[in-house]
Amino acid sequence: MTTRRLPAEWEEQDGVLLSWPHDRSDWEPVLHLVEPVFAEIIATISTHERVIVTVPEEGAVEEKLRRAGAVMDRVTCVRIPSNDTWARDFGPITVRENGTPLLLDFGFNGWGLKFAANHDNRITGRLWEAGLFRAQRKVAGLVLEGGSIESDGRGTILTTSECLLEPNRNPHLDKERIGQALTDEFGASRILWLDSGYLAGDDTDSHIDTLARLCPDDTILYVACDDPQDEHYQALAAMKGHLEGFRTTRNTPFNLIPLPWPAPCFDTEGNRLPATYANFLVINGAVLVPTYADKSDAAALTAVRQAFPGRDIIAIDCRPLILQHGSLHCITMQLPKGTLS
Repeated sequence: MTTRRLPAEWEEQDGVLLSWPHDRSDWEPVLHLVEPVFAEIIATISTHERVIVTVPEEGAVEEKLRRAGAVMDRVTCVRIPSNDTWARDFGPITVRENGTPLLLDFGFNGWGLKFAANHDNRITGRLWEAGLFRAQRKVAGLVLEGGSIESDGRGTILTTSECLLEPNRNPHLDKERIGQALTDEFGASRILWLDSGYLAGDDTDSHIDTLARLCPDDTILYVACDDPQDEHYQALAAMKGHLEGFRTTRNTPFNLIPLPWPAPCFDTEGNRLPATYANFLVINGAVLVPTYADKSDAAALTAVRQAFPGRDIIAIDCRPLILQHGSLHCITMQLPKGTLS
């Protein structure tokens, strides 16, 4: 009998996938701001594990990474065209099938046809064809982004109704059939559907990795808004109530740890940007946490440290990333142990 399991992010990894920003993307006006952030993230990851980076051209990116202090023996740059940089959503989602890693290559249609995705939708396949992966690849018949799901590695999937039921992704499937697809593809034993919570400026229709994150020992880190005058206050209070109603597989409440609420961030046109501390990345021995030069940064690092004791907690200033409405977790996809060649 075939069995599948979606590993938790905190399990051992071979590496992390990113896609370098370029001047033919929406990053063009702020490349000078965002490239150093990518370089810092890649350099930091490379001190712990391997990094695969898709690049628009050969040579230039490697030099920038050397200057940033990356461990270049652990960095592989692959020339592959891309529309954008959100590897979390177009990268492979790796399950273990009978204990062996299997890359699931889901359809990516630019978050419900909002943006072009013709190149990004092919990146996993092109990396596999280039021999980067040791694991086999399966093209899955579902539009699904990695940022829309969280796994505890033991059969629980946490997701949001607003994203997975958005009609431009899988219009032929209702909630029951999407839940069944998640069960089949990930070997899930249960799906926890979160019906409340959003971030202004978010293009993803409320990806779970911007709101609430599964952590070890039945813990959930979640975004909490303590300002009754903020537009998010009621929705995030409702989300907290929903999380309090969830139960673990032992039928006990989850250990809920609130993440602080940063001061509002805006672009030059006055549009609010989706700054969130929930968009952290877990790697071998460490957690990379987005910060925003905000008075709440220190409290956010403390909360993440509480959920991940024994790991290095590393702050990354992600103010340039939110200019394009994402953050640290959104630009990365972890590759579990046994995935890479």
